[in-house]
Amino acid sequence: MTDIAKTPSSSTGAALRSIALLRESWIGMLGAGLILFWVLVALFAPLLAPHDPLAILQPFAKPGTLHAASGTTLWLGADNLGRDILSRIIWGSRTVLIYAPLATGCAYVVGIIMGLAAGYHRGWWDTVLSRIGDIILSFPVLVLYIIVIATFGASGFNIVIAITFASAPGIMRIVRGLALDLRNRDYVAASQTRGETSFYIMMVEILPNARGPLIVDACVRLGYVIITIGVLGFLGLGLPPPNPDWGGMVNEARGMAMIFPHMTLIPCAAISSLVLGFNLLADGLREVSLRD
Repeated sequence: MTDIAKTPSSSTGAALRSIALLRESWIGMLGAGLILFWVLVALFAPLLAPHDPLAILQPFAKPGTLHAASGTTLWLGADNLGRDILSRIIWGSRTVLIYAPLATGCAYVVGIIMGLAAGYHRGWWDTVLSRIGDIILSFPVLVLYIIVIATFGASGFNIVIAITFASAPGIMRIVRGLALDLRNRDYVAASQTRGETSFYIMMVEILPNARGPLIVDACVRLGYVIITIGVLGFLGLGLPPPNPDWGGMVNEARGMAMIFPHMTLIPCAAISSLVLGFNLLADGLREVSLRD
């Protein structure tokens, strides 16, 4: 296929073919299945959760304990305050699946804009934006998160800001490298000859043809962001209590992990399964892209 043939319309068709080919990758399908499971859990949380996640039922109840007052079984037990762990896991999935994609999406918007500007325009654009990215990337990521959230306070909005601030430079580097390559293609030269604006060329000609590596990176990065949200919750920098938060659940139970291991292992397993889903989906998409 020549460069001229790689138009945005053909890029859309290739994307659809890649989605169809994903069915041939059992790794990708397994990852998509894990993600779909948690998405459905989050969507139907009010119907699936057997109890109010904030209701005090029976402190330190073990998995399978029958709650006499309500006549229901606490399938995953209860935490130190007596709150049903299953209900908190179900409602906590909403927290993760709202803030992780939102934070990743915001980071991609900023990173793509910076990367396209640096890679297409080059010159002082490239110099200034690359140096800004280098400065941010020189700091340990966790330290950046702590500084931002400790300065502005723990909230969902500030978590998104912190992750966007720390992740955008890495995304910018990927987009910049792709733009440096794609800016020399024939279809970009044709657009320049037609007198198209730089914004049009970057968004319509370059960005759609850079979709493959970015989609795979987005899946992997979503897994990292989910872990980050869990770590921030564990450090007490996530959503303020008593909001159901998987990382916060681990933090609340860490002092009793040896006596009541289910209180920490269950939220850890929830985090791991969702991260595994995104990693497997990324592997499947990478496998498909090599076939396409």
